[in-house]
Amino acid sequence: MKRIAVLIVDDHTLIRDGIQALLALVADVDVVGEAANGREALAKVRELLPDVVLMDLAMPVMSGFEAIRRIRREFPATKVIALSQYNDSEYVMPAIEAGACGFVTKMAAFSELAAAIHEAQRGDAYLSPSAATALVERCREKSLSDESEDSYGRLTDREREVLKLVAEGHTVREIADMLVLSTKTVDWCKTSFMRKLAIHNKTELIKYAIRKRVISL
Repeated sequence: MKRIAVLIVDDHTLIRDGIQALLALVADVDVVGEAANGREALAKVRELLPDVVLMDLAMPVMSGFEAIRRIRREFPATKVIALSQYNDSEYVMPAIEAGACGFVTKMAAFSELAAAIHEAQRGDAYLSPSAATALVERCREKSLSDESEDSYGRLTDREREVLKLVAEGHTVREIADMLVLSTKTVDWCKTSFMRKLAIHNKTELIKYAIRKRVISL
C-alpha cells in the first residue's frame, strides 16, 4: 500500500498539532512536515516533495492563495487541499481558481479531511458539502448576472430610455412628462425591462445601471 506524504500548513500551532494527531490514525498517511505560512510552505514542498498539501488560506507573510498558485506552477504533481474556517464563495472560488483540488472547512468532520486526502491522491476533487453549496450558489449568481448582461441588448430604445431615468431617481409621473407619454406606458416599459433583466427592486436596478454605465456616480 502506497503511503501518502502530507504537509500541513497553518499559522496556528494548535491546528497543526490537532491535524497531525488525527492523521496519525489514518493507516496510509504520513505527515512529513509542517509550515506556518505560505513562504515556509513553498520551501517545505521543495525540500520534502509531499503528495498532498493541506493549505490554510488566511496566513501572514504569504497567503494560502498565493502559495497554492506557486506550488501548482512549480510542482504540478503535488495536490493542494485548501483549509478555511470560511465556506463562502469568496474563499472557495479563489482557492479553486488558484489550483486547489479540494476545499475542506475547519468545521468539517475529520472523516471529510481524510476523504479529501485520498481523493486528491487519486487525482480527484473534493469539496466539503458547505463549500460545494457555496460554489453552486456562486455559479448560479454568475449565470443570472451573465443572462442579465446579455439581456440588455434585447431592450427597446424606449425601455433603455425609461431605465436610465428610473435609475436616475425620476418618478413615473416625471418620466411620463419628460417623454410625453402616459404613466401607464411608462409603467409598462418599467415592468418590461425589469422582467427582461431579472431585476426585482430599485437597488438592483441602480447597481445594474452603474455597471452598464447607463448612469454614473
